Amino acid sequence: MPTDVDADAAQLRSAMAKALAENGVLADPAWRQAVETVPRHHFVPGFYVPSGTRDEQGLTVWEPVTAEMNYGRWLAAAYSDTTLITQFDGDEPDWKAPHARHGGAPTSSSTLPSLVVRMWEDAEVTEGHTVLEIGTGTGYSTALACERLGSADVTSIEVDARRLKQAASALFGLGYTPTLAVADGLYGYWPQAPFDRIVAACSFRAVPPALLAQIRPGGKILLTLSGWLYGYARVLLTAGGDGTAEGPLLPGTVSFMSARTHAAPVFGNPAHWAADLPEKRRTARHSPERITAATEETFHLRFLAQCAVPDAQLVTVGDVVHLVDVVTGSAAVLNPEGGRWEVHEDGPVRLWERIETVLDAYDEAGRPGPETFTLRIDACGGQNLRHLRLPGLMLPRP
Repeated sequence: MPTDVDADAAQLRSAMAKALAENGVLADPAWRQAVETVPRHHFVPGFYVPSGTRDEQGLTVWEPVTAEMNYGRWLAAAYSDTTLITQFDGDEPDWKAPHARHGGAPTSSSTLPSLVVRMWEDAEVTEGHTVLEIGTGTGYSTALACERLGSADVTSIEVDARRLKQAASALFGLGYTPTLAVADGLYGYWPQAPFDRIVAACSFRAVPPALLAQIRPGGKILLTLSGWLYGYARVLLTAGGDGTAEGPLLPGTVSFMSARTHAAPVFGNPAHWAADLPEKRRTARHSPERITAATEETFHLRFLAQCAVPDAQLVTVGDVVHLVDVVTGSAAVLNPEGGRWEVHEDGPVRLWERIETVLDAYDEAGRPGPETFTLRIDACGGQNLRHLRLPGLMLPRP
């Protein structure tokens, strides 16, 4: 590695901050100063990028990138507005002797800088606030908060002890001294509570009650809601002080890795679920492409559909779409037939019928965007998604 890495990094960091500002990301001068100051490369000694090829089993091959392997590529990526995958399946890499990965689920990353700053800004974090960050990851986002607020007002928790150890080393090495702890984000962090702001860099199926108990009245919680259909929505809640909270869904298509205790369970071979379905079928009112296509509206619709069938998972095998629910044992299969879709389903929950009811209501309401919805949490813990022209949708119990 060249001896002038910090000098090279400073130039790239300045260029990145300028580009982000030109794109309207760094409207607040204090956050721009933080981005210009915090050396991201200290937090990513290595990461994975897709090679563009697949192995003999069809799995994506991920190439490791480190300074020793390719200095220019490593440093340029560290100062690009890109998410850098740093871990798969909970396996901590040895960046001194890295090897390629074949397939796997990403479980830790350094989130793209524009989104990191956007999260802090959307949560309306400013000087004097005490904050809890859920999901330390590499520690880069934590460092930005420390730079802006001062380390004494920042607490960051991470469920993976090995991840936190590496993040702590980078943070402390740069002089940042936030409170760090190995903890499950579902339970927040009582020793430092209450907080003015709670920001989560992972997603939850529903808002964890512990977070509501650890936020000051009038404080704000920013987190991403997701589920087993991989529909996502960001919500900014304001705490009422009596266990209640309310706030809007935010626009945009942001996704985060699930909190590990909220990850989807393995459901087995979808053919086994389909084998027990009755032969009787009907013509589907809506194509499954309404919730599977790669569009911004679909991204939003998948979240609404997920609220109706919170325990369902979806997988496509060839042209056939399978929905399975490991909690109730329900299943549905959709087959393309001459320009239409045929569905047959069975179990206590008619999965596709429930999703179609949501799609019907959504269309009748004029296809409202996420920013027109409000999440309300009542004193009994109920979490209701509200819209003036749509029936109430419930989130699953935390």
